[in-house]
Parts: sequence; C-alpha cells; structure tokens
Amino acid sequence: MASMAATVVHTLPCSNRSNASLSSSTSSSHEGRMSKAATLSFSASRLCSGDIKTAAFGALRRHTTNHPNPTPHVVSPKAVSDSKNSQTCLDPDASRSVLGIILGGGAGTRLYPLTKKRAKPAVPLGANYRLIDIPVSNCLNSNISKIYVLTQFNSASLNRHLSRAYASNVMGGYKNEGFVEVLAAQQSPENPNWFQGTADAVRQYLWLFEEHNVLEFLILAGDHLYRMDYERFIQAHRETDADITVAALPMDEKRATAFGLMKIDEEGRIVEFAEKPKGDQLKAMRVDTTILGLDDERAKEMPYIASMGIYVVSKNVMLDLLRDKFPGANDFGSEVIPGATSIGMRVQAYLYDGYWEDIGTIEAFYNANLGITKKPVPDFSFYDRSSPIYTQPRYLPPSKMLDADVTDSVIGEGCVIKNCKIHHSVVGLRSCISEGAVIEDTLLMGADYYETDADRRFLAAKGSVPIGIGKSSHIKRAIIDKNARIGDNVKIINGDNVQEAARETDGYFIKSGIVTVIKDALIPSGTVI
Repeated sequence: MASMAATVVHTLPCSNRSNASLSSSTSSSHEGRMSKAATLSFSASRLCSGDIKTAAFGALRRHTTNHPNPTPHVVSPKAVSDSKNSQTCLDPDASRSVLGIILGGGAGTRLYPLTKKRAKPAVPLGANYRLIDIPVSNCLNSNISKIYVLTQFNSASLNRHLSRAYASNVMGGYKNEGFVEVLAAQQSPENPNWFQGTADAVRQYLWLFEEHNVLEFLILAGDHLYRMDYERFIQAHRETDADITVAALPMDEKRATAFGLMKIDEEGRIVEFAEKPKGDQLKAMRVDTTILGLDDERAKEMPYIASMGIYVVSKNVMLDLLRDKFPGANDFGSEVIPGATSIGMRVQAYLYDGYWEDIGTIEAFYNANLGITKKPVPDFSFYDRSSPIYTQPRYLPPSKMLDADVTDSVIGEGCVIKNCKIHHSVVGLRSCISEGAVIEDTLLMGADYYETDADRRFLAAKGSVPIGIGKSSHIKRAIIDKNARIGDNVKIINGDNVQEAARETDGYFIKSGIVTVIKDALIPSGTVI
C-alpha cells in the first residue's frame, strides 16, 4: 500500500484564549478623519502589551495635523497584502470586537444534486468535514468566536452539524460568550420576504447584529475552500482607516470573467468595479502589476484582481449603508460595495495570495476534493497544526483495510475496505467497499450510519442492496453521495463521455462529465452508467 493518507480530524478545545475588554466606543475611528500624506517606509512599529512589534509594510501614511499623538496608518505598496511575515496585535482583540457572519448562499442549484437534501454549507468535504467547517475554523483560528450562519434552504443537517461540532460548552462557555448559531430566513410584519441576496440577508438581521458591542462585521461565504488569518485582514482594515475592506485575489484572464473585478490605486484603495466583465470591459480592468508586488512571470499570468466575496465592514458603516444609503440594495458585491465607493467611502483591497477555491459548482467541488490527494503537496492541506480545521467529533473506529491496494488517496474514519483497488480518490467516513471493486478518480462521501448484519440479511432476502460499493464494481471520475447503495458488478465510468444528463429517477446526474449519484440512491447490480 503506497501514498495513502488518513484524514486528521480536529475537534474544538474546551477553552479559548483570554480576551481583552472592548472599548465602549465603536465609532471613534470614523469621526474627524484627517487628511493624510503618503511617505515611503519599510516597516511600521506599534505598541502591543508593552512591547514594540514590527510588521513589514510599505507606504506609511501619517496624520499631518497637530494631533497630540499621531497614529500611524499603514498601507502596503502591495495593497496591504497577506504577508506571512507580519505580526498581528488587535486592540481590542477580535474575540470581543468582531462579529463573524457566514452567508450560506442560495438554493445551491449549481451544486445540485448534492444540495437536494441539505444546505450548501452542509455538503461533505474531504472525507470527514463539511464546507461550513472551513470558514468557522478560520474564524476560531483567528480568535473570532461570535459567529452567525445565515441560510434559508434545507438547513436541518446544517443545524445538526453545527450544534454537535460547536456546542456552547466548547466555545468558551459563559465567560467568553462564544457561539456558532444558524439564522434561518424568516418572515416578519416588517419584511414578509425571504432573503433576496447577501446584503438583504444581513439587513434582515441587523436588529440582532447591532446588539453586539463590536467594531466590525466580518462577512464570509460558506462555499469557499481556503485558509486565512482574519486577524491580519482586520488589522489591515483598522490601520488603513477603511470603511470597508475587500479580500481580493490575483486572477488570470481565463477565470476572471466569472468574478467581480476591481482596480486599485497605489495605496490599495479600490477605484473601480466591474461585475463579471467580458471583452473590452475585461481588458480595461487590467491592473498595474507593480502594485500587486508579484514577480514578472506571475504578474503576466494574473493581471486582474478579483473579489473573494469576503469583507470587513465597520459596524456603523454597515448600519448606515444598509438602512440609509442603499436600503433597496440586495447584493454586497454588485451593489453595496460599488455604491460605497461611488459616495466617497474608503473601500480598501486586501490582497490574498494563497490557495482559494470557490467550490460552488460540481466540477469545482470535485476538483477541490481530489486536490487534497495531490503529491507531494496537496492544493489544500488539512494537516496544518497551527490552523486546524475543526469538525464534529464522531468517535468512529479506525478504518480497516483488508488486502486492499490504495494509492494516492485519502481515507476517512470508520471505513471497511476489502480486497479492492483505490487510486486517486477520497473515501468518506463509514464507507464500505466490497471485494473486487475498483475506485478511480472518485469522491465517495460515505454514510451517516452503519447497517447491522441483520439489516444486510433482510436486504438480501428481499433482493435489495446494502449501503456501500458492491463486489466487482468499477467507479471512475464520479461523486457518490452519502448512503448510496451501489450493487455488484456496477460500472459507473461514463464510457460515452456524456457531459450533461439529468437522470434523477435513475439516481444520478452527469455534470461536466462527472457522474454524481444522489444521496440515498440505489443503483441495481449490473447497471452500466
């Protein structure tokens, strides 16, 4: 057996870091904004807990008025980048001063049929996890412990997962007041409508969010795969005295048309937006690559800056924008953020140059999952001890492999794998794979429960199929959703290279040439797809 890895699952520690108290004032940074001049510097010093900390930044903007204690505001020539060398020291710290808001997205039609019975953030990921674990873990690793998740579609499994994985007793309890809570769309006398978009979802719950004594709202998406230190993000927001800070990603021309693009000046301030531009409009959005701080080769490959759909918004600014300035705007990316720029608010870009993937489509979801098997370094690693990905503790036994040939694959917890061949695949928890099966380039999501021997005998007696992969079945380039029953001698190989097909009554779809077997589906023995 070669090149096989079992996933590492992190569950939450029973206590969080100690927290500093939050200043009662949440608006002082926005009052009396002063004119500033840019001067060149290679570092900025700041006082933290009695020590001077130094961070690598570029242009230093200082107050030019007779302020008794001028406060330095730092702006990078790389538009405030996600520098691994910079140190963070938020005052007040993030656990007290930042509220995380994760947007669960819409109906998830692009991920259908994976979203047939679950919300998009609840879709399984990487053998042991769910999509929602990514932004929640990023928050917890960034010392942000007050987190809301907004959703309105099929939220039962998402509620169940979050309550089991991030219960209040492991979020710091009464002392730290940490929580992860789901807020479902609801109708009220004031607003009889469901969520109409990202901004509208936040607007409908502003009455709740404004009760929290925080400085900033951190707006996140629930369907992205990446690892980010949000403390650096928030620090950049405060140091540049921004109203809104947008996380941005260098982007190549091929993918740029699928994103909202922006242009920035030398201080990282956003000066122009374009939503999914094409043709001449796309070419007009090319940026000065010297601002990005990339080497010449990468700058040629990635001459655009795309919004990641991740924002830090000062609390008072958010209340003003959604209630007064743009009360009818439904979307942050296409309406609120460009609108804020147009009325003269300071909207900054924060360049992130790590791995990031929007996994909102079947093809992107498939590639992101299979990417964790890549050698020698996966696209995204679940093995980072300094920034672990947390999930629900399931207390499953170790996976058992009996005479199996497993290569370049990731195996989840509690699997039983018998005398079969698995190559370049991700095998989810509780998967049962029978003798003679061949699994290639495939994502198996596993099962929610084990069937007993009595269950299997009962199924056999009535000619049905147990959960798992049957004997001598061959599966290639497919996604098998949870609790699927694949019979003996089944071939799911898409031999005719069909790109799109909807066979819901038969238990599967084909999108971008990838066969997706629906959750709880039964594929009878001898079937060829």
